[in-house]
Amino acid sequence: MTVEPLPIPKEEPEVFVPPPTVITTPCDPWPRPYYLEDGLRKVHPYHFTYNTYCKQRWRDREILGIFATEFRDRPQEYYKDAIECGKVVINGQKVSSVRELVKNGDVISHTLHRHEPPVTAQSIGIVHEDNDMIVINKPAGVPVHPAGRYNYNSIVEIMRAERGHGWNPLPCNRLDRLTSGVMFIGKHAKAAEKLTEQIMARTVKKEYVARVIGDFPEGDVICDQPVMQISPKLGLNRARASGKDAKTIFKRLAYYPPAVAIKRAEQKDQDNRSERERQRDAKTEWKAKEGYSIVRCLPLTGRTHQLRVHLQFLGHPISNDPIYCNQRVFGPSLAAGDDLSDNDEDIISRLSKMGKSEAAEAMAYHDEMMEEYNKRKAEKMTGELCDVCATPLYSDPGPQELGIYLHARRYACQDGNWDYETPLPEWALPPPGMDGPTQTTMETDPLVLVDEVGELTLDNAKPQSNGMDGNIEQPKPLWVMPG
Repeated sequence: MTVEPLPIPKEEPEVFVPPPTVITTPCDPWPRPYYLEDGLRKVHPYHFTYNTYCKQRWRDREILGIFATEFRDRPQEYYKDAIECGKVVINGQKVSSVRELVKNGDVISHTLHRHEPPVTAQSIGIVHEDNDMIVINKPAGVPVHPAGRYNYNSIVEIMRAERGHGWNPLPCNRLDRLTSGVMFIGKHAKAAEKLTEQIMARTVKKEYVARVIGDFPEGDVICDQPVMQISPKLGLNRARASGKDAKTIFKRLAYYPPAVAIKRAEQKDQDNRSERERQRDAKTEWKAKEGYSIVRCLPLTGRTHQLRVHLQFLGHPISNDPIYCNQRVFGPSLAAGDDLSDNDEDIISRLSKMGKSEAAEAMAYHDEMMEEYNKRKAEKMTGELCDVCATPLYSDPGPQELGIYLHARRYACQDGNWDYETPLPEWALPPPGMDGPTQTTMETDPLVLVDEVGELTLDNAKPQSNGMDGNIEQPKPLWVMPG
């Protein structure tokens, strides 16, 4: 009997599958196309291509549906036309229909004539600089990284433009676009990684200052309401029992009552508001009638919009917050104490309309320190179109839109190795004719609590109740970074 050997299967060579074809940006202008005008840093429009891989939530969805629901920059009609004429492509190829499905691994490219919003022309302040790190005082209204409508008008790109095309700034912490204050920029990867690990390990103390509506309670005020993201598209978060754990200690620095009389009679001849604008402002005059407080804020956790959501929940939202201090969105109560309501869809619908045909109410707020000009001027669609791409154009933002009254004042290493802080921002100083603190004091400093009593865990930081602990006296809340 003859035994025949089994054939050895032939191994097929591994075939390299190239990645999908993408479109490259037509140009990368240098120097950056900045120009300064009316106190704003502006960017001349330029052509730009976005490339992004298909996200998991996009799989097997129509291309037009993705753009219509995920992006707010332009109306759906624009995206439909862009797909049909080849400005939006998949894997470098024009799609056959706006109903074409996007699959896992696809690369979507979108080439457009990019119009960046202006930001403040205020320079980036330097708090400290050495061979490893730059500690900056970030201006309000400037995003840290290129994102959304912002690219060159970002902290990273502005610093690159100032220090050279090859310089690569490495942010170690993040502040919201509307927030100002202390940020750390690594000069090289090792330094950035070291400080980022410290911040992530929660061994860094952080203190913010906010200007809020009304007479904020004295004493140590704790809010421990969980925070949940309601709309990623709009960046909306709310206090919800089913959200992520969040905890903040607040301490009032000062309270400034409303002016005894608003000089309306003297301004009458200068008041050129329309009747509609007068009716709008009349609905928000309660904000000025209550006065405002300067509050020191100590976040024990780092949820998105945590301070803004907690202050809203406590009934003292940041007075020029375009989201959380907006009566047209949240109603007269501004959602104070609301952690159970089921009106999120209504809130999202109302908020999505702000800033298109009209300014958000908080942007046109009534404030005795604001001129009539600032209350009338707000970014909104002008009705004009770009000559190159027919994109609807926005007006310049008003000064009150470039940021909110929230400032990261101080970052300190828990071990005492370093401590960086900025002066109080101008909006936190006493108004003309009133006395008040021009700097922080030990008596109002929530950061010294841990030094007075030693380390405790977050769970031992008592007392706490339903998330609204005001005028707390016994025992004092004790603070350490939670581990």
